Amino acid sequence: EYDLFVALRQFVAGESARVKQTAQAVAQLDVLCSFAAVAVHNHYCKPEVDLGNTVSITAGRHPVVEQMLKNALFVPNDTLLGSEDCRTAIITGKSTYMRQVALIVLMAQMGSFVPAQSAHIGIVDRLFTRIGASDDLASGQSTFMVEMTEVADILKNATPRSLLILDEIGRGTSTFDGMAIARAVLEYAADRKRLGAKTLFATHYHELTDIEQTLPGVKNFNIAVKKRQGD
Repeated sequence: EYDLFVALRQFVAGESARVKQTAQAVAQLDVLCSFAAVAVHNHYCKPEVDLGNTVSITAGRHPVVEQMLKNALFVPNDTLLGSEDCRTAIITGKSTYMRQVALIVLMAQMGSFVPAQSAHIGIVDRLFTRIGASDDLASGQSTFMVEMTEVADILKNATPRSLLILDEIGRGTSTFDGMAIARAVLEYAADRKRLGAKTLFATHYHELTDIEQTLPGVKNFNIAVKKRQGD
């Protein structure tokens, strides 16, 4: 009876393992088919992925926002990060642009085609984001405290091969203090002797744009708007 029980248990275990393997194979096939369907339907391109340190995107688009604009054209934008003359981009304008870069990098590394005309994605070891403003009432933390805790965690764990997406750092406190904090974070992230990670840094502190003149690898970008016949 014991031998029969052992044999039955081994049989059930073996069947369970085969069922699990089959389910995993079907799940992978489902994901790949979904990738293919979305890529064809939304005109995605095949990214070139390597171990380099450059993120180069031509005519990149936000995969979610462009689907929401049913009666309007999503304006694509180029991105070049990781080169010697542009490791950090200070952006005054839209955070949508930064989000689309993060999503394109993530999609490329998970094996998907990406919403762009072309893309060359150097693999990043980690992707950090600090976007939005919210407090944590349950633990008694203000918006500013949550922001500083998250920024500290990012700067502690990021490496030169990481991608940082930082939006409006320092807005949770007074203008003068917030600007000083934003500048300190920006200088630390951009300086190769400290961190030197690929960074997209959105800010409305126009005073920070002078860092382009003092710190190598920092470039300024802004969103331009064209009006045509009242639109």
